[in-house]
Amino acid sequence: MSTDLLPAAYGDGIDALIQETLAPQADAIDKGLYPGDFMRSLGRLGGFGAALPAASGGLGLDLAAQIDIIARVGRACGSTAFLTWCQAACAWYLRQTGNAAARDRYLAPIVRGEILAGTGMSNAVKHLAGIERINLRGRRENDGYRVSGALPWVSNLGPDHLVIVAAALEEGGYVMFAVPPGSPALTLRACPAFSGMEGTGTYNVRLKDAWVPPEDVLAAPDEFEDYICRIKPGFLLMQIGMGLGLVQASLETIRATNHRLSHVNTFLDDQEETLARDLDTLLAETARLARLDRNALPLDILRARARASELSLRATQSAALHAGAAGYLMSHPAQRRLREALFVAIVTPALKHLRKEIHALEQQAA
Repeated sequence: MSTDLLPAAYGDGIDALIQETLAPQADAIDKGLYPGDFMRSLGRLGGFGAALPAASGGLGLDLAAQIDIIARVGRACGSTAFLTWCQAACAWYLRQTGNAAARDRYLAPIVRGEILAGTGMSNAVKHLAGIERINLRGRRENDGYRVSGALPWVSNLGPDHLVIVAAALEEGGYVMFAVPPGSPALTLRACPAFSGMEGTGTYNVRLKDAWVPPEDVLAAPDEFEDYICRIKPGFLLMQIGMGLGLVQASLETIRATNHRLSHVNTFLDDQEETLARDLDTLLAETARLARLDRNALPLDILRARARASELSLRATQSAALHAGAAGYLMSHPAQRRLREALFVAIVTPALKHLRKEIHALEQQAA
């Protein structure tokens, strides 16, 4: 099943790259292999810039096409779908910034996969939702900023990668900025072992007196609130691609196992027909919202993102149950996808975070 949001002229080449390069490595990536070569190859095909103009290295399409690319990757490997989202999100941030210097310096290389980039916005997004305190703090210094602090988990990182983060300022307000590859103020430390997603280049990030020059600022304090409003729809909607890919892959497992086990699988909850219908509904709503982008209602976007988590959990569990004992083997894709779906429901904004924001907006409306 295809999401059908990406024209075949682009989709065929991306699908071939996924099948030839990524799919054979999915288990190794789950256990710790970072798919750097695939990411760079995907960038050369425009896989991080479907919604960006060709002049920036993109495909000149729309956000719906970018979601489709993430879903196609996610059918083969949920970890790499997350990395694709990280890279595409960083390109999205740079496309939306009003700072031409930062955009000119970083956007095209990130879209093309020449610079790989991690988005360290989880802490800031949770802070802005009233969930936790912000960990990076800074102060204005001459025409730039001086920032220190630590973030526990930032993904799609390595020694030569860029990272985009946000900090609270002593004088009030927030600043969002890029830390370029090789910055002497940036230290990456290994994280404790995860239950999966080990190949996502996830590190503890520490900044010590990092100097942020004006050309690396994506949003200054007086721009920050409006900037977050510009980037948040794409930030959330592109994450839905991870869930779409997992659901599609789970349906393939269910269909395959039903060739010999349909006589007993029919007694399970969440049959193929129900899951496929719910997937089609989510896909149609996601495409609608993606084409509206900033004109979409925030509540509708939050609900769609939450449904992606919920449907991923249902579909991957159903696929494992349909597969039976085989689905409990660590070597079975259904087992890996269970853990990938749990990540979709935990990664910022987590399902509980989404429901908190949904509740607040519903209360306001009432």
